[in-house]
Amino acid sequence: MSNTGGSAPAKLAIEVKGLHKSFGDNEALRGVDLEVPEGTTCVLMGVSGSGKSVLMKHIMGLLKPDRGSVRVNGEEVARMDEAALNQMRRQQGILFQANALFDSLNVYDNVAFPLRERTRMSEGEIRQTVDKTLAMVGLSHATTRFPGELSGGMQKRVGFARAAILQPKILLYDDPTAGLDPLTTASVNEIIFTGKQQLGATSLVITPDVATAFGMADHLALMHEGRVVEYGPPDSFRESQHPAVKAFLHNWLRRRSQKGRAAATG
Repeated sequence: MSNTGGSAPAKLAIEVKGLHKSFGDNEALRGVDLEVPEGTTCVLMGVSGSGKSVLMKHIMGLLKPDRGSVRVNGEEVARMDEAALNQMRRQQGILFQANALFDSLNVYDNVAFPLRERTRMSEGEIRQTVDKTLAMVGLSHATTRFPGELSGGMQKRVGFARAAILQPKILLYDDPTAGLDPLTTASVNEIIFTGKQQLGATSLVITPDVATAFGMADHLALMHEGRVVEYGPPDSFRESQHPAVKAFLHNWLRRRSQKGRAAATG
């Protein structure tokens, strides 16, 4: 990251250097380098099997590198003991594809769950915090409803509220728009924007959707065959001459055009 205008360089929330990881003969990561400055949104793209989720699991401390390093808020993740890992994970909010909501708990209790598990808040304090967080995502009216009674977009909002309830410094989104219709996808994008604007959190988003990526990212990164082959702001990414970037963008445009034709003839 270059330092311009004499200002201090941005502090890095996530710093990955020379990261290698293999599973048997499968070399999933082959020297990944990535920097995500504090308070920014980085969107990680790439075809299936390019190593995106494996990289995210290292950032969460779920995997240890074969070689290389992963630092989160300046701390080497691989050197953390269990207590330090738990403390780091408290500072991370994670939104998965499937939301991971408890079907047997209503919206209020789903969102309150991390507070009851990880803090010593009173029920009165929990109620204040949950009410404030649900208001942030426009779900104050849905506290007594259960996940099965909610639309896909509302489920995503509940998942985000639960991920954000501990006011994490880093928000991780693992393909949050997978399989969603355009309206729900727009709702998820709004959620990610809310995380940045209202929490001031650093966000790392995995998505294959280029339109989503260009709309929200401060920086884009393309993973190809276990490496980050392009990294930069949307404008420079769009103009990249790297063959993998050009192929990725071309294939996305082709798929979108095919979907458009199918919709028009259907």
